[in-house]
Amino acid sequence: MTKKVRVGLIFGGRSGEHEVSLMSARGVMGAIDKDRYEVVPIGITKQGRWLAAGDPMEALSSGVVTASSPALLLAEPSQRGLMRLEDRKQALRAVQVSQLDVVFPILHGPYGEDGTVQGLLELAGIPYVGAGVAASAVGMDKALFKAIMHAHGLPVVPYLVVKRKEWEEEPEQTIAQIEAKIGYGCFVKPANLGSSVGISKAHHRAELCTALTRAACYDRKLLVEMAVDAREIEVSVLGNDEPIASVPGEIVPCNEFYDYSAKYLDGESELLIPAPIPPDIAELVRRLAMEAFLAIDCAGMARVDFLLDRQTGKLYLSELNTLPGFTPISMYPKLWEASGIPYTELIDRLIQLALERHADKGRSATEYQAS
Repeated sequence: MTKKVRVGLIFGGRSGEHEVSLMSARGVMGAIDKDRYEVVPIGITKQGRWLAAGDPMEALSSGVVTASSPALLLAEPSQRGLMRLEDRKQALRAVQVSQLDVVFPILHGPYGEDGTVQGLLELAGIPYVGAGVAASAVGMDKALFKAIMHAHGLPVVPYLVVKRKEWEEEPEQTIAQIEAKIGYGCFVKPANLGSSVGISKAHHRAELCTALTRAACYDRKLLVEMAVDAREIEVSVLGNDEPIASVPGEIVPCNEFYDYSAKYLDGESELLIPAPIPPDIAELVRRLAMEAFLAIDCAGMARVDFLLDRQTGKLYLSELNTLPGFTPISMYPKLWEASGIPYTELIDRLIQLALERHADKGRSATEYQAS
């Protein structure tokens, strides 16, 4: 009998997208091929505590976390497994709970999607699904991402970066700068968050003040973008150095824009797959998505979001999500299902891509000997 690959599934996290992560993790646990993979669930509370004993999903879902020994991963490649801290005669000792072959960090937002967990896994020498440290950080930071896209000649809407400190200490000057460079309507977003958490649309000065204050609750860096009367087009990318792109899909939000409620609560937004756009636009979307993926050296998966201007037909690259929503009804897996890769197979491919990338990185020398 072939030994199953042990997959550490990390979910929850210190993020405003904690609940979304739980939904994604439930989807993966329900669909993963049980004949090939053994799942080791690893929950992270909103306070950052790692849980592995008992049922981490139930603990995080209910909010009832027992005082059991916390779990951890050591930045030590020789261990390559999940550990638990135990108090042995007033001395802490790390005891291995489970050896891990690969990790699937289904974490959304800060402390998970931004390169922090990826850095820990690199130090631990454990293969993991998804983008590496640099690509994760750039994909998470909307301001850095737009700057890199602009440098690569890829189209982005006019934007302005505002620091929370600037808004709090010089509100009038900040408002004046936004009105001069961006105008109304505009979107205000936390630079380092996803799932539309903290995003608002401002039609006038009063709404702009409220939007900046709201976004500043979630991040020290805020992004203000010119609002475009646009259709929202998304495409899924899969692969490492030679990625492929799915058919594009279109979001028709039930609210004025695709906010958190429209995504996860109301259930009335429409997902049109494939997107009803001309073939040349569909091909352009797919090509630009793969260019953006490669531009930040992404790996594994990404969902790339576009804005298609209703008036001019111009296409703008909006965001690249390195760990997109992964529930069975999320856009990323649904686009691949429409492209011929069902949910269970998609999970399998992502795990195999993680193992391939780790093996390729292992070929790099870590010692230098002068000739």
